Amino acid sequence: MSTVSTAELDLAKKTYGPIVGNRWIQLAAGVLAMIVISNFQYAFTLFTPGLKQQFATVPYSDIALIFSLFILFETWPVPVAGYFIDKFGIRNLMLVGSVLIFLGWTLGGMFAKSVFHLYIYYGVLAGTGCGIIYIATVANAVKWFPDKRGLAAGLTAAGFGGGSALTLIPISGSIASMGWAGAMTAWGIGQGVVAIAMALILHHPPKGWLPKDWVQPKAVAQTQREYSAAQMMSQKEFYIMYAMFLMVCTGGLMTTGNMSQIAKSLNVFDAKVMGIAIVPFVATLAGVTTFAFALEGVLIFMMTQISGSPIAFMILMPFVFLAWGEIYALFSAITGDVFGPKNASGNYGIMYTAKGLASIMAGWGAAAVAAMYAGSFSVPYYIAAVFDLVAAALALFVLRPIIRKRIAGEA
Repeated sequence: MSTVSTAELDLAKKTYGPIVGNRWIQLAAGVLAMIVISNFQYAFTLFTPGLKQQFATVPYSDIALIFSLFILFETWPVPVAGYFIDKFGIRNLMLVGSVLIFLGWTLGGMFAKSVFHLYIYYGVLAGTGCGIIYIATVANAVKWFPDKRGLAAGLTAAGFGGGSALTLIPISGSIASMGWAGAMTAWGIGQGVVAIAMALILHHPPKGWLPKDWVQPKAVAQTQREYSAAQMMSQKEFYIMYAMFLMVCTGGLMTTGNMSQIAKSLNVFDAKVMGIAIVPFVATLAGVTTFAFALEGVLIFMMTQISGSPIAFMILMPFVFLAWGEIYALFSAITGDVFGPKNASGNYGIMYTAKGLASIMAGWGAAAVAAMYAGSFSVPYYIAAVFDLVAAALALFVLRPIIRKRIAGEA
């Protein structure tokens, strides 16, 4: 790959103008879009006490199914969205996603009279919208930063995890003053408007654009080929990565969606930290902290050993998210490295569906298993810990040698 010329260097700014054509502005807009969609995942646990109170005759596992459906629709339509993003550009798809998240919480707060309504509004509409925005912003970051893929994908993914740290305590306060429905409506409108504004900024780089004076380092293990979705799915490393993604998603998703109920099962739900209820406080710390797989397994196991200790809950929970949140930056960057950047949106979108499968086990499944053990989440956590340790072994002893051999053969 040759060094780019000055004309090529200026192509993005000539095409889009000095602001939108600046790749750091593109990255910042993507991060901000991620921040506003992060609450749809991380704030769900804050709504569950109010939902349980309003729908008192509904089993908690059915309420937890709202979260599972949200994750399913956040992930499973993503390959289609990724294909259209790669083919037709990012702006129109981002606008669709932004309108869907606007409708998801706004309709949910204003018109949901049953848990089934929330399956549609929160699960299907908001989930699909968040999935479109997620894959669009991650793939856009990788396209603008081929020289810093890990950094760009990591910062974008950090917006999804860390962004919630800015808003979970205010959302909790809104729920306390307005009820779950009023808070969902108000935040749905605000977050939808911000997402629409970011959609108007985001563009893929022009064809032929590359960073100034960048030459792909020979030492970096990146493929020289551009794999289509079908070609990617013909490679055994795809299925290994998919299984790993599924396994390491499970424990983190279970913790995210069920944190209020987990706090109750550990006898710490009523504790306060600096006058703030422990669940929104800890969820905020978890967002801030967003050696991944083996560490996650150890941390997930430790969650089973802290019953009755609010301090241990407050300290340990954010570190569960430290390892879990890292996987999204890892897998998005690795997918681009292993299967090429050209089809990164669609290819990572397919990989990302593993999160949807994990949500079935982590949301409804974990709640159903916990109900069999008097509400204790110890058994689901034991299962998740084993998953993480198996994923660590696969990464070290199976996946790495296969990828290195294939890329070396291409050279």
